[in-house]
Amino acid sequence: MTERPAPVITIDGPSASGKGTVASRVAAALGFHYLESGALYRLVALASLRAGLGPEQEKEIAAFASRLPAEFLGDKIILSGQDVTEDLRSEECGIRASEIARLPAVRAALLERQRAFRRPPGLVADGRDMGTVVFPDAVLKIFLTASAAVRAERRYKQLIDKGIHANLAALSRDLQERDARDAARSVAPLVPAPDAVLLDSSAMSVEEVVNRVLELYRRRIGEGTGGAAC
Repeated sequence: MTERPAPVITIDGPSASGKGTVASRVAAALGFHYLESGALYRLVALASLRAGLGPEQEKEIAAFASRLPAEFLGDKIILSGQDVTEDLRSEECGIRASEIARLPAVRAALLERQRAFRRPPGLVADGRDMGTVVFPDAVLKIFLTASAAVRAERRYKQLIDKGIHANLAALSRDLQERDARDAARSVAPLVPAPDAVLLDSSAMSVEEVVNRVLELYRRRIGEGTGGAAC
């Protein structure tokens, strides 16, 4: 008898939709592992920026992605032995990550690295193509979104709280441009999986979204669609 793979919950959505915060809290509540797939793309983006590579140098960037010396240690992300957690949150890094995410060779290089995070007792993965490409057999797929205005305000508050200067109008424009790029790319575009549950978090607190996802997951488990009850 073939052993059933560890259950996966995917949470996809646009930038600043709150998917990372929600996914990490759902993972903690269930005792599951957590994959922030965007961090892998940001790591590749940071490495390419430091190496002076342009987004058109697909082959060279894919090579970085396949051998990236990266570690995830608690809340810290390590690249070549250096803590780069804060560097990855910069707008420059985010913009480059969105650019290289369109490159088929880069996505192929990171696919198996992402799937390797799936291990017992389970995984919560957030990103843009977790439910459509990386884990198409996930027991629960969430597509989390919010209005562009709300997402810009959230990102603005995050940056200001960290003491980083930000312009709300520019953030809103950047988010809308990134949404358009992510939705229009030819490889793994940002779209909900056909069987995803759509959640608009514009008027919801983080706790409300987390509780909704946990409720949906436990309902799926109760229906016997896969995974193991927690």
